[in-house]
Amino acid sequence: MPLLPSSYRPPLFWQNGHASTIYAGTLKKVYGISQNRERLPLPDGDYIDLDWSMPRNPSKKVVLLLHGLEGNAQRAYILGSAKHANQSGLDACAINLRGCSGTPNLKYRSYHSGATEDITTVIGHIIAKNIYESIYILGYSLGGNLCLKYLGEGSEIPLQVKGAVGISVPCELHSACIELLKPKNKAYSWHFKRQLLAKLRKKQQMFPERITKEAIKSIQTLKDFDDIYTSKAHGFTDALDYYKKCSCRQFLSGIDVPSLIINAKNDSFLGPACYPYKEARDNPKLFLETPHFGGHVGFWGKKGPTYAEQRAIDFFAGLGKNGT
Repeated sequence: MPLLPSSYRPPLFWQNGHASTIYAGTLKKVYGISQNRERLPLPDGDYIDLDWSMPRNPSKKVVLLLHGLEGNAQRAYILGSAKHANQSGLDACAINLRGCSGTPNLKYRSYHSGATEDITTVIGHIIAKNIYESIYILGYSLGGNLCLKYLGEGSEIPLQVKGAVGISVPCELHSACIELLKPKNKAYSWHFKRQLLAKLRKKQQMFPERITKEAIKSIQTLKDFDDIYTSKAHGFTDALDYYKKCSCRQFLSGIDVPSLIINAKNDSFLGPACYPYKEARDNPKLFLETPHFGGHVGFWGKKGPTYAEQRAIDFFAGLGKNGT
């Protein structure tokens, strides 16, 4: 335990993992939510932008939202989660990871799957507001890996952090990279690479002494990007060293805050090692749900929130009822 059964069974068309993934990533729209931006300085002289949304009545609970690779706080899955949190009486703080808020960040480094120091800074900032009794964390994809690594890697977790949910989490980064480089995911990997290279070209202009145009031209795959930029910019030897040290699966046994992972079995981004069955069985605080359907950050819902958005807020509400 605790491996959880799943009740998610969408209509036939949405049982296709690619249909669910593409809809959530490109077609879904979320209306009726207003965000206010706060720029948070970081200890190293960089910054992170936080986009806040709140219910009508003041709340003492807040959900911290973490987006995935090349996402931001305006992606539909983040807006949908924030809106549903607000409708459920919770504040929502959506993090734009470094360089993801529409303007380049100030340092050569940016964000990556293991940069939990920035999560620590944001949570400390939220606690310093002296408003919230409960902080919940909801992370999608890369953001889910960040969330779970933060909770399990051994740093002191503030008492205000009551629970977490990770959706479509690449718990083993190398396993996920292998999947993304397969022909079935060629369109997705091309899209990610195009966005990442556009940002890296701007970095090259800002820091020509750190990376050359020729090095950027040599990048053919997402792993190349991690070999040439991600690893070197963040203190890792190469891509494999980065994947090994930043994958959250190795830290799941250390999680002591109630946490739920929802990874669909038809998620084409996740390799076999991304489903931590043993870790969930061995840790009473870690819950794992593996529905047959949902795609990657998909989980189509007929109206309003997706299944994953609803499931996350229900999980947090259940923790509150239990007095945790």
